[in-house]
Amino acid sequence: MKRIDNFKSIIDRYEIVFFDAFGVLKTYKGLLPGIEKTFEYLEQQGKEYYIVTNDASRSPLQLAQSYHKYGLNIIDPERIVSSGMLTKEYLDLKVNGGIVAYLGTPESAHYIDAEGRQTLPVSEVNSTNIDKVNALVFMDDEGFDWFEDINKTVNLLRKRTIPAIVANTDYAYPLSKNDISIAVGSIANMVESIVGKEFIRFGKPDSQMFMFAYDLIRERRPINKKNIVMVGDTLFTDIIGGNKFGLDTVLVLSGNTLPGDAESSIHATGIVPTYICENAVVETDGFGF
Repeated sequence: MKRIDNFKSIIDRYEIVFFDAFGVLKTYKGLLPGIEKTFEYLEQQGKEYYIVTNDASRSPLQLAQSYHKYGLNIIDPERIVSSGMLTKEYLDLKVNGGIVAYLGTPESAHYIDAEGRQTLPVSEVNSTNIDKVNALVFMDDEGFDWFEDINKTVNLLRKRTIPAIVANTDYAYPLSKNDISIAVGSIANMVESIVGKEFIRFGKPDSQMFMFAYDLIRERRPINKKNIVMVGDTLFTDIIGGNKFGLDTVLVLSGNTLPGDAESSIHATGIVPTYICENAVVETDGFGF
């Protein structure tokens, strides 16, 4: 198998680190043990970081607070780049007025709220307002009735010629050590195949996700892609997305890609990370902590 690298030695080579969230910084149990050392080290070294995540279930502020409640108070909302932010940008540019219906929680609807725009859960779409629905967004896998509202979504898209936007392209996420749960990206794929329409997707591995984060940095200072590294646990989103955008990538074995599966997965897919690490924890011995 490709050599297991030391995470600290990797990030020492870069100015900016992009982190995936689930499987890298946190797991189904909570924060990855020792991950606070990584952010302490980044701050000490004056390195920038961004959490580049497909999680559109909550606002950047709420996502940051989810780290704060575990004691990782260093995470700033301005350092969180979510696929929900790209969805909002698209709606602001392309959808004028009317109703934007969504599958997800009320918290996830934060991203699509805007002045003059009404957001409505799919469950509340009916014969009196369906003609005013100008877009549909797949936000999250929770907050709706899987039978009633997925059926309603299918029929909404059959009756209305409107854009359907997938704000989270993830297919699944770990629910426990041995089990996974279906994510909203899988629901969107199923509905797309039923209605026979092509959906608009935001999130890794799409390059727009990385460009959005890249542009945020370039608004403040010049930066070269060679100075950024992407850290993720999934070959099909984090690693291939970073590779396609021209970033060096680190595959960590603390989430979706298990140590015993990494070599065969890389060989089978042809998706090759620049580095492989056990996890994204910086061991602090020997540099003054």
